[in-house]
Amino acid sequence: MIRVEYPGLLSTLQDLGRPGCQHLGVTPGGAMDRHSAAIANALVGNPATAAVLEMTLQGPRLHFERGAWVALTGADLSAEVDGRPLPGWRPVWLPAGSRLGFGRPRLGCRAYLAVAGGFEAEIVLGSRGTDLRAGFGGLKGRPLGKGDVIETGESRLALPDEPSRPYVPAWCAAWHKALPLECPARLRLIPGPDWQALPDVDRRTLEADVFRVGQSSDRMGLRLEGPLLHPAAAERLSTGVTFGTLQLPPGGQPILLGVDRQTTGGYPVLGTVASVDHPRLAQLRPGETVRFEPIPVERAQTLYRIRALQLRRLRTSLGLRWPLNSPSS
Repeated sequence: MIRVEYPGLLSTLQDLGRPGCQHLGVTPGGAMDRHSAAIANALVGNPATAAVLEMTLQGPRLHFERGAWVALTGADLSAEVDGRPLPGWRPVWLPAGSRLGFGRPRLGCRAYLAVAGGFEAEIVLGSRGTDLRAGFGGLKGRPLGKGDVIETGESRLALPDEPSRPYVPAWCAAWHKALPLECPARLRLIPGPDWQALPDVDRRTLEADVFRVGQSSDRMGLRLEGPLLHPAAAERLSTGVTFGTLQLPPGGQPILLGVDRQTTGGYPVLGTVASVDHPRLAQLRPGETVRFEPIPVERAQTLYRIRALQLRRLRTSLGLRWPLNSPSS
């Protein structure tokens, strides 16, 4: 059981979301950075579908009332346990009574905390994820609040030899090397149905210039500020949109859609960010810069397969280490 002493800026329970519900008007949602969430779960022996805690920019302060294996991935939000830095991208044993807190956000936007056994929450439409706009999932459809108690499932991992003391295995998942957080971020873009409708000069601008993430950005979408683009096409009939869709409203400033996007959209679609770059998209915060690199869909598919294979290999290698029989194993 984990007690929330301070909720942070925006901390929500998330998982892989609710695919297959857009015809009901329900956004897929889920973790913005699914790769970081999946790796956090893998590090503590959870299935990929287990719920994690997504923390945005300013993390919470949590009191662990019983010992737990945890893993922290994604952004560097200066995590500390009882005043000592908490290493990321590896499993860590926190004994009962530990307090996990966060300081200044150093790199990235969203961090992910997994607990062995997963976080417990009501399943709605096949997911424990929080849909803030619809008001369901997670903790009754809302972010963490002070005084909340979060239940966790049963861990399948063995305890360390001295469960009354923190323990950090010597190994880690060096996946952070595949999540570069420097700016400007490079997002590879699959040209969409309205790409050719852009004037040649605007297509060159989109490829060469840098755009800044606006202050009003959130999980629904990132508003980009930069050179004005001039869509040759008027608003189109509403069609389905997806995570990473790059829309162009009449004002000429693009919008990148996030996981809490609307289910359909009528603005011209310039393209879609390749899924291999979704983790980088998810880690963009207001004020940071981004540039786009158009690539063919075949290249995007190849990159997706490579990333999926890397994740499967990681899960396989972690399976050789868990369950942990002792700190020396």
